[in-house]
Amino acid sequence: MVGEEKVKGPASYFPSIEKKYGRPISEWQAVVRAALPAKHMELVSLLKDQHGMGHGHANAIVAHTLAEDAG
Repeated sequence: MVGEEKVKGPASYFPSIEKKYGRPISEWQAVVRAALPAKHMELVSLLKDQHGMGHGHANAIVAHTLAEDAG
């Protein structure tokens, strides 16, 4: 398996998030970005309360999205 790099950090959750909730990560990122400039934990709560997402999955999406947007 030369050349394969294991995905680490928040993105490691993405395959299970897409499978469990039936939407691509890009759609979840759009939900997060639409709620900006909310704070990190407010965004996590939004995904949990309005979309039934678990804390770890919600936190992974928010953390990755905010980091991506920060450059």
